[in-house]
Amino acid sequence: MAGLKFRILLDSSDKNEVFRDILISDKADFETFYHEILKAYQFSDDQMASFYMSNENWDKGHEISLFDMSFGEDPDQILPSVMKTSLLSQYIVDADQKIILVHDFIRMWIFLIELIGYEETDPKEAKLILSVGNAPSETSRSGEEDDIRFESEFEEEEEDEFGFDEFEDDYDY
Repeated sequence: MAGLKFRILLDSSDKNEVFRDILISDKADFETFYHEILKAYQFSDDQMASFYMSNENWDKGHEISLFDMSFGEDPDQILPSVMKTSLLSQYIVDADQKIILVHDFIRMWIFLIELIGYEETDPKEAKLILSVGNAPSETSRSGEEDDIRFESEFEEEEEDEFGFDEFEDDYDY
């Protein structure tokens, strides 16, 4: 393996398919790959993110995070790897390897990544080789429309069992 061709599909509720194909060296690290994906979708790099190695069912496996977030946790526990020190070649185990990328844990942009081919020659730098569909604005998701809205205990108690607002004082003294 020298050059890896990946298809990166933006998982979206939009019915239009949006994907990018990127050719990158198998010697590249995940951080370089991450920045190439962001560049292809015109997303900023000011958010947290993690790759998850996956299988044919798109199950999340081993995490490769942007930063080390272990903060001295139990050394016997299997900790996530870090993008900067993890090479693509270390994690490619299948001819159609699948990877999930979660970018911005508030807005939850999810990219489904699949290895779709190999190049014999090692590309000097990563390049976008195919772009299909218009990428949405990175800020088009508020981070709330797909989430469950949690009510505070005050919101739950605003109306009593008779439909009266507890916090309003309608009495004349």
